[in-house]
Amino acid sequence: MNLSKGEQEQYSRHLRLDEVGKAGQLKLKHAKVLVIGAGGLSCPILQYLSAAGVGTIGIVDDDIVEQSNLQRQILYTHKDLGKCKAVTAVERLKGLNPYIQFKTYPTRLKKDNALEILEPWDIIVDGTDNFPTRYLINDAAVLLNKPIVFGSIHKFEGQVSVFNFNNGPTYRCLYPTPPKLNEIPNCSEIGVLGVLPGIIGSLQANEVLKIILGLGNIMSGQLLTFDALSLKQTLLFVEKNISSNITTLEDDYQAFCGIPKDIEEISYQVYEEHPTSFNLLDVRTQTERDAYYIKSIHIPLDELSKRFHEIPDNKKLLVCCQSGIRSKLAIKILQQNKFRRELVNLKGGLKSIISKA
Repeated sequence: MNLSKGEQEQYSRHLRLDEVGKAGQLKLKHAKVLVIGAGGLSCPILQYLSAAGVGTIGIVDDDIVEQSNLQRQILYTHKDLGKCKAVTAVERLKGLNPYIQFKTYPTRLKKDNALEILEPWDIIVDGTDNFPTRYLINDAAVLLNKPIVFGSIHKFEGQVSVFNFNNGPTYRCLYPTPPKLNEIPNCSEIGVLGVLPGIIGSLQANEVLKIILGLGNIMSGQLLTFDALSLKQTLLFVEKNISSNITTLEDDYQAFCGIPKDIEEISYQVYEEHPTSFNLLDVRTQTERDAYYIKSIHIPLDELSKRFHEIPDNKKLLVCCQSGIRSKLAIKILQQNKFRRELVNLKGGLKSIISKA
């Protein structure tokens, strides 16, 4: 496999680097990288991997573009609202580099498909924003012996690491057990500085290129934390431990992360059709409620176990939060306190109607 005249021009700055050159660029052309997620972290990851000439790039994401994404997901525009992220991203990236191949998986990564999806790829990049999927990615990659380039963001802070590289530490070595459901909300619930995923995603892309090219010190066994407000960076060391001994996938990653199962859910559209059938409980923080008000009973999640008796029990109770996750925990709390009426979760939370407001 050689580089065409067009590729030589496209990658001329790489070819001039002694550490890359033609041999390195051919390594990039041969490489197959799977990016899981097509959101804030993945937008810069996909752009820089495509620009660098990674020969085959896969994208896993079943989500659609919403207006609230545009503050940080820089691959998309207002013209893309309602479109599949994975498909839309490829359309944009082909314009950046016509010399590489893409494969889209417009589906959610699940236990039933994870091993099949990950198996053909050399490197897995985790651009997700929830713990069940992170643990699933880790376990599937360990079983398949694939390295993971990991990134995460929270408000103004980010983390980057490389897991399962050359039999090194895994995600479970850093986080043997998931946090409690309400301890670390995702960016749709708590917000994130728009530029932060660009910084962290670029660092992830850098690690991918280093792995392919065999350059520098790979961040295996290390966790970089970054504070966007102070620009402070801290390097923590991660040791391999027995948590890395994965022999099979979990039966249910939602349950493993403490997310309640078998909860009845309805959409906001269904609620609007039958509003008098429910009492509506909002368990968001006061800051979230100030940003978007909805007429409802308001008890923040961290106060619910002490204040649940304030909720009328004359109707079914529809529980809502920003994304539909904390509301499930609220239902679990109400069930534990033997709330007498039927409990229903608002599917997907308020974020979909907030984005249209």
